[in-house]
Amino acid sequence: MDFSVTVASHGRWEVLTVTGEIDMATAPRFRQRLLAVISAGVQNVVIDLSGVDFIDSTGLGVLMGAAKRVRSTGGDIRLVMSGSRLAELIELTRLDRVLDVFDSISAATEESEA
Repeated sequence: MDFSVTVASHGRWEVLTVTGEIDMATAPRFRQRLLAVISAGVQNVVIDLSGVDFIDSTGLGVLMGAAKRVRSTGGDIRLVMSGSRLAELIELTRLDRVLDVFDSISAATEESEA
């Protein structure tokens, strides 16, 4: 599966939908796209990883760097992983204690839209 990142607005959230693998080869493109969204002043970001087959430590580092940057401006960052094999990795690395994980985009965005 080819790597891709699409961006769409969902209320006050920007949703990045990622497909393919996030590894040393694709992490720079992922970081660039994510930082472009954050640099545009977006404070609430959802990253949908439901279509991601694999993520390595480079990709996890991109997620952590983005979380630090968004939170430093008072924003929030959330992950979506519906039935993903990545959920196990996120739990194993304890990133689920740092990043909120949801089953769907609607669940990730509806909680704080009211």
